[in-house]
Amino acid sequence: MTIHYIYHSCYAVETDQLLLVYDYWKDSPDQRLQRLLDQRGDRVLYFVVSHFHEDHYNPAILDIADARLLLSYDTVKRRRVPKERPTAILRPDESYSDELLTLHALHSTDVGISSLTFLADGTSLYHAGDNNNWYFPEEPGEHIHCSLHEMEGLFLSTVRAVRKLTPTVDHLMFPIDPRLGSEMLRGVCQWMQQVAARHLYPMHSWDRYDELVQPLQQLSQLFPETAIIFERGPSAACIPS
Repeated sequence: MTIHYIYHSCYAVETDQLLLVYDYWKDSPDQRLQRLLDQRGDRVLYFVVSHFHEDHYNPAILDIADARLLLSYDTVKRRRVPKERPTAILRPDESYSDELLTLHALHSTDVGISSLTFLADGTSLYHAGDNNNWYFPEEPGEHIHCSLHEMEGLFLSTVRAVRKLTPTVDHLMFPIDPRLGSEMLRGVCQWMQQVAARHLYPMHSWDRYDELVQPLQQLSQLFPETAIIFERGPSAACIPS
């Protein structure tokens, strides 16, 4: 299995049987996703959309006739997707299952869903969408519509929901957003204190990759058992502990 960073919060998971694309918004400058699509052969193609925000959804996926579309309920409503088009319309606490995977839709601290996916071989993948402890230390009201205390409680409840399904996730795709400043690691640390992650893939960093280097080194020291796969350009790199 190979996991490719595409752009922003989009990752593509490639196996011998499937190509699973999370939260596609834009392709990478070197057209990484398009190359994967051109070379997928007879593998089953999935697009998972966590919510309707512009930076997580591209309507072009609707035009790929043989793609299995697993869309959050708010995406279908707010983007006016014909209800017959998605393979599944997902709300929190609902699941989709077929011969290759099972996807559990879970709550998010923002709109839409986060998702925990189990492939047929047992591999687990969690894509947070916009689920995070959005702890803006300065002027939080500009970004969230609840208190910091309420936000933290909501976030921790989403972590507990994951833990009920599995104590360990093989591949964790999680927002590490420089806009949070000194609190950008707060959510991911709380998550990994409750649910172990073998591999972590940062996302939702708004092209501010340089601002992640030092925090991710700190994170690696806190969780040395987790391999951090940090993408800044054409190729991925592991953050040294």
